[in-house]
Amino acid sequence: MNTPEDLRYAKSHEWVRMEKDQATVGVTDHAQTELNDVVFVDLPKPGKKVNAGEVIATVESVKAASDIYAPVGGEVIEANSALTSDPGLINREPYGNGWLFRIKPLSPVTDHLLSAGQYAATLKK
Repeated sequence: MNTPEDLRYAKSHEWVRMEKDQATVGVTDHAQTELNDVVFVDLPKPGKKVNAGEVIATVESVKAASDIYAPVGGEVIEANSALTSDPGLINREPYGNGWLFRIKPLSPVTDHLLSAGQYAATLKK
């Protein structure tokens, strides 16, 4: 299982990459494997405000639909429009071009999220 060390993780299987004053969010390699073939993504619109832990998007696969939770609170500044025409990017590049949205967090602190090692440990339970 691919779990990059430079990211922070939510127990609900989202990852966060902090870059200056914004956070890029996607689903983990584990999540995309469990979903199987992603066929549709309902992404948040820029300007949407959300609290950490709230449902912010939906990913649908041939197996099921899964809610995506905001790992940090803030305002959505960009959604990955490439996923509209190619939702399979989530399966092929979950930590690259398969990102879901960018958010301007209320706080740059991500201490409430898990490290790569902590997240990997939750998968073994």
